[in-house]
Amino acid sequence: MKQNIYFASDFHLGIPDFKTSLKREQKIVRWLDSIKHDAKALYLVGDLFDFWFEYKTAVPKGFTRLLGKLAELSDAGVELHLFHGNHDLWQFGYLEQELGALVHAKPTHFNLSGKNFLIAHGDGLGPNQRWFKFILSIYRNYFFQRLFAFFHPNIGIRIANWFSQRSKQHTFDENASYLGDDKEYLMLFAKAYLEENPTTDYFVFGHRHYPFHKKIANSTVVNLGDWIGYYTYAVFDGQTLELKTYEG
Repeated sequence: MKQNIYFASDFHLGIPDFKTSLKREQKIVRWLDSIKHDAKALYLVGDLFDFWFEYKTAVPKGFTRLLGKLAELSDAGVELHLFHGNHDLWQFGYLEQELGALVHAKPTHFNLSGKNFLIAHGDGLGPNQRWFKFILSIYRNYFFQRLFAFFHPNIGIRIANWFSQRSKQHTFDENASYLGDDKEYLMLFAKAYLEENPTTDYFVFGHRHYPFHKKIANSTVVNLGDWIGYYTYAVFDGQTLELKTYEG
């Protein structure tokens, strides 16, 4: 019986070049194949694409292997959830229609097998980050989204890819480390959130790129890492949430 719930984030498909992105996409598809026999639900927690914008009649080309595999899983009855990341938040219905996915634009609460989860990409959560939060407010603004849509796709996507390539998030830092409970902004967010919502059992985040699994009070915070250098994901079997690495 299919009972496992899987979580992954930060594929950043599209960078740094076609060949490298394709190799990563093929590995992701192999992972999805490996879990399809026992996956009850799949939560992809943002930044699947390094850039994504849905024009009224066009979407960025590519990613056919991933999209096809997700459609296959959805058609087979796997419950599919997609979260906006800060790189692919310009989603306006295409993925819901084509994949049958449930798309979430903000942190969302779920009750999974009797456990309370808060799931979010993680961008803009926690204290400070004023400049980043300001940029996010522009990206999320309907007026600016519609203004960008006036660019022809050949121009708009080229501009967006140029900005995306400048982001440090698409690089793999082999020297990255956990900064400590008092400095990790997602841990600080979780701590503050628990003061108002003490029954939250699990927090699942992306965005940070560095994978970690940490206890906080009676709760657990899991950051999913990325598929640029870590190839990490989480699986919930109805009792416990475990962070794993895909080696296939």
